[in-house]
Amino acid sequence: MQLNLKNPLVFFDLETTGINIAQDRIVELAFLKVMPNGETEKKVHLVNPTIPIPEESAMIHGIKDEDVADKPTFKELAKNLAKFLEGCDLGGFNIVRFDVPLLVEEFLRAGVDFEVSQRKLIDAQKVFFLMEQRTLTAAYKFYCGKELEGAHGAEADNDATYEVFKAQIEKYNGQAVTDASGRDLGKIENNMASIHHLVASNMVDLAGRMVFNDKGVEVFNFGKNKGKPVADVLKREPGYYDWMMQGDFPLDTKRKLTQIKLRGFQM
Repeated sequence: MQLNLKNPLVFFDLETTGINIAQDRIVELAFLKVMPNGETEKKVHLVNPTIPIPEESAMIHGIKDEDVADKPTFKELAKNLAKFLEGCDLGGFNIVRFDVPLLVEEFLRAGVDFEVSQRKLIDAQKVFFLMEQRTLTAAYKFYCGKELEGAHGAEADNDATYEVFKAQIEKYNGQAVTDASGRDLGKIENNMASIHHLVASNMVDLAGRMVFNDKGVEVFNFGKNKGKPVADVLKREPGYYDWMMQGDFPLDTKRKLTQIKLRGFQM
């Protein structure tokens, strides 16, 4: 089937030095751009992370320091990658909590102000968990009837994700989705705005440190202030802003926090 797209949709997958959004780096990336007419274009790069690749990470994706020693850094690739992604929505498998915030973090470190707030985020894993609750290897076998060869290689994982997402839309199109408490969340539709609403619409920052509550108010999603409105906490505890800005939080989280703080001065 062909996806119903208004904007180009770029499926992407990252292999990294670890799982810390603020500190770890990309070692391989794969982009698969799907145009509204169904045509596709790929970009695959090994990336020099500029920091050592831990042995435990290399054991997962098979990429070692010597494999990327002569490869371009993300900073060297950033402008061309940003141009490739211009005007595109983003898709992938488990991208909302890790791949997207890490990609944004890399862009910001490279001096490229890559923003995702106006893009639709399409996470095939979220759809999968809502409807079946499995892993990518199982999803590929379940939806596509195939064994995933080359798992944990960015290109193989990325290609499989594209096939899985298309099969998900075909299988669940028109079906209602409810959460664990029985609350109606909407329907699975061949419409990227609908999928974005189901999987990513409550995010404030990409790391999930702040989310929108049921009333559309930004609230903290961690620590002693979890569930409390961000603006209220910043007003009541001015030092909390300084603590977060000086702490080990992703740059995107600090950017969104600053936007909320500045908005308070305009009210």
